[in-house]
Amino acid sequence: MNILDDLNRILTGLGLDVETGLFTGEAPDEYVVITPMFDTYPLYADNKPVCESQEARISLFSQKNYINRKHLVAETLINLGFTISGTTHLGREVDTGYFNVAIDVKKCYEF
Repeated sequence: MNILDDLNRILTGLGLDVETGLFTGEAPDEYVVITPMFDTYPLYADNKPVCESQEARISLFSQKNYINRKHLVAETLINLGFTISGTTHLGREVDTGYFNVAIDVKKCYEF
């Protein structure tokens, strides 16, 4: 498994439309774009990495009150073993009316 597969499955299960990198279809009232950020090897044993830490940004776009959805996404991911390294309200897009909230997540995957 990897973080993109896991996030796609989880967020789709929460009823969100999900794409990676860029939303290409007709945008619904609420959707998510996942952007891979970087991978690191934070833990070693015998000079070999034990796990790979994968990080991604979840960009939540919503034309309605986004706060409850943001909390649901964060709580669900934490309960499933992800680390939320931060959330940022990026503002409201004037031309589209979408609020944009970034949720940065990471998870270690053992080799």
